[in-house]
Amino acid sequence: MLAYLKPKTLFGRMLAIILIPLILVQVITVLVFYGRHWDNITRYMAANLAADITVVVDQVSASPSAEILRDVNLFARSYFLFKTRWEPGGIVQPHSDQVTSTYAGRQLKLSLEQKLDLPFRMNLDDSADFITISVQYPEGVFHIDAGRKRIFSSTSWLFILWTISTTIVLALVAILFLRGQIRPIRRLAKAARQIGLGRPAINYRVEGATEVRQAGHAFQAMYNRIQRQISERTEMLAGVSHDLRTPLTRMKLSLAMIADEQARTELEKDITEMENMITGYLNYASGTISEDVEKTNIMEQINHAITRDHGENPAIHFTPPHQTLPDIPLRQMAFRRTISNLINNAITHAGQCFVSVEYQDNLITILVDDDGAGIPKDMRRAAVKPFSRNLDGDTSTGVGLGLSIAKEFATTHGGELLLGDAPQGGLRVRLQLPV
Repeated sequence: MLAYLKPKTLFGRMLAIILIPLILVQVITVLVFYGRHWDNITRYMAANLAADITVVVDQVSASPSAEILRDVNLFARSYFLFKTRWEPGGIVQPHSDQVTSTYAGRQLKLSLEQKLDLPFRMNLDDSADFITISVQYPEGVFHIDAGRKRIFSSTSWLFILWTISTTIVLALVAILFLRGQIRPIRRLAKAARQIGLGRPAINYRVEGATEVRQAGHAFQAMYNRIQRQISERTEMLAGVSHDLRTPLTRMKLSLAMIADEQARTELEKDITEMENMITGYLNYASGTISEDVEKTNIMEQINHAITRDHGENPAIHFTPPHQTLPDIPLRQMAFRRTISNLINNAITHAGQCFVSVEYQDNLITILVDDDGAGIPKDMRRAAVKPFSRNLDGDTSTGVGLGLSIAKEFATTHGGELLLGDAPQGGLRVRLQLPV
C-alpha cells in the first residue's frame, strides 16, 4: 500500500521529503503543545471569571434595595468592567447552545457551579461582545454582562491560521526551489532520450547542482566518445571500400582477357558476389550515423521505397493507416533502405508481400508480411544477426544482411524489430518506431 502511494517522480519524492516532516511538526505542535496550552488558558480564564462573578454576586443581598444595586453596579464597573442590571420578578432562561457546545462554555459553567450557591443561567449567543450570567434571587434576576474576551480567546484561531499559512508559504517556496533543481535533471534525461532515439541533443547545456553537472559532463564525454568511435569506424570502412574496389576493378579488366568462356563467367559471378558482400557489409557497419536526422513523413517514404526500388510490382500490397501519422525525426535514406530490404526479403523468400502501418500509444508500427514458409521460432534470434543465411536449409541469395540492417536502424532510432507469424502463413516483420 505504501509503495503504491509513494510518488513516482523525483520531484514528487523530494517534495514529500520536505513537506511530510513539516506538516507532521505543525500537527504535533497544534495537537500536543498548543492543545495543552489552550486547555490550561481556558481553564484559568474560566476560573478567574467565575471568581469575579462570585465576588459581585456576594455583594447582592436576597432582597436588594436600589441603593445596594447602584453600589454593586459601580463596584462591578470599577473593578471588573462588568455591567449589571436587576430584573424584578424575573425568572432565569435556559442555557444557550454555546454553554454545552463549546469547551470554554462548559469550563465556565463548571467553575460557576463550584462557586455559586444560587441558580444561574448563561447566555453566550445574543451578543458578539458580551456574555450574560443571570443569577436567580427570590425577588428577581440579577444579570451580569462580562466581556466576551474574558472567556473566549481569539489567539487559538490566529495560531492555527498562522500555522496553516506558514505551512503553505513554506510549501510554495519549497516547490519553487525544487523545480529549479529538478529542471536540469529533466533536461539531462530528455537529452539522453534524444540520443537513445538517434536524434541529436542540440540545445542541451550543463547546469544545476554540482552532482547534476558532473552527470552532465560525464554524459557529454560519453556521447563524444561514441561519436568519435563511430566516425573513426566510418572513415576506416570508407578506406576499406576504396582499397577493395580497386583490385576488384583490375580483376574485372583481367577477366576480359580470359579465353575460356565458362571460367570467365564463374569468375564474374564470384567478383559480383564479392562486391555485393562488401557493399552490404559497409551498409551494415556504417549504419545510419553519417546521415542527418530530419522530420520525416512515414507514408511518403514508404511509398517512395516501394515505387523507386520495386516499381509497379503486383506482388506488393500496401495498406495505408486509417489515421494521419505524425512526422518523426528519422534518417530518411536509411529508413527507405530498411523498408526496401524488408520488402525485398519478403518477395525473394515468398510470393506476396503485404505492407501495413499502425499508429497507437505514440508508437508507429510498420508490418511487412509474406505468404512464404516463414522462419521457425527457434531460428528467429539468429535471423537478425549479420550474415545469417540458409536458415531453412535451402540455397538462398544475398549476403544475409537485410534483417540485420533493419535491426540496426530500429536500435539506433530507439525502436525495435520483432519477428512473428503473418496471417498469410509466412513471416511477419514488425518495425516499431517511437514518436
